[in-house]
Amino acid sequence: MSITPVPPSSVKDLPKDVARVVDLLFDRKALDVTLLDLRGISSATDWFVIASGTSDTHVGALAGNVVDGLKQDGNRPLNVEGEREARWVLIDYFDFVVHVFHPAAREFYQLERLWGDAPTYVLAPPVGA
Repeated sequence: MSITPVPPSSVKDLPKDVARVVDLLFDRKALDVTLLDLRGISSATDWFVIASGTSDTHVGALAGNVVDGLKQDGNRPLNVEGEREARWVLIDYFDFVVHVFHPAAREFYQLERLWGDAPTYVLAPPVGA
């Protein structure tokens, strides 16, 4: 079964900051950007944004771009974990959590399967990106 990626604008009730994260990830050529809608499923957060980089350096650059971009918008993370190793960087903004993975780590942890009951959206980069 293949999943057709959808534009972020097609996700109903997508918060502005989550949409901004998606844009920041695609700006740095993130791969396999996926949203999990955890509203009503988890009391810890409402959204997971999951993306992959191609290397540890790329993972670090993706995570750094998210933190820097949202900081410019006045939104600072509560916590950032994994920056040094850059295999799995977790950026917690309370209402949403950004997970940026090295492909091997993403395959190992399989967050999409762990939260398999959550509505899932595989996102397409903007046209021309």
